[in-house]
Amino acid sequence: MLQPAHVGHLAMLRSIIRQGAKDGSFDRELGESSPEAEEFFSKLKRALVCGYFVEEGRTGKIDTVSVPGYVFWPDDRHSGTEPVGFGLFRAIDANYELWLAGLDLGARGGGHGRTLLAALFATAQGQKTYVVRVQRASRYVNALQHLLADFGFVAVGDTKRLRWFLRTDAPADLASRVRDAVEAHIALN
Repeated sequence: MLQPAHVGHLAMLRSIIRQGAKDGSFDRELGESSPEAEEFFSKLKRALVCGYFVEEGRTGKIDTVSVPGYVFWPDDRHSGTEPVGFGLFRAIDANYELWLAGLDLGARGGGHGRTLLAALFATAQGQKTYVVRVQRASRYVNALQHLLADFGFVAVGDTKRLRWFLRTDAPADLASRVRDAVEAHIALN
């Protein structure tokens, strides 16, 4: 079960991101108390409040980037319990990237990752999601690659820290930009 993420979920997202950072699934810096981590979580809070990041774009101009997200329970009856996972999308032009997604360590296994991805890709944003990046250092990278293949994603290359995936039916211009970014080792936004 998914529900839209909001600022009241920030502590849960922070906890799961910090867990994942410690096992290599997110940038390791996010698992520590540092100015960089605090800046990230401050931006995440702003995104959960208003639905957007404000950042410097590819052209050097300040852009607002849509960042819709959801929290996840593994069944249809959350009955007041905390969500056990989340997914945040990031706009890329008129499409999306599955930017961040995670499950609480205690909820991993039992098919919850597949259920989370299926629910996320069934949303309006998920249906327009063509890009996923996974930390290469994650112990789950091979499992994620297998799961993503079931949703039509193929690995298109690695950069220093990331393995990039592209959905096979991605628009040609976006697919070209992703492949160029992977080859040049740069970010899309």
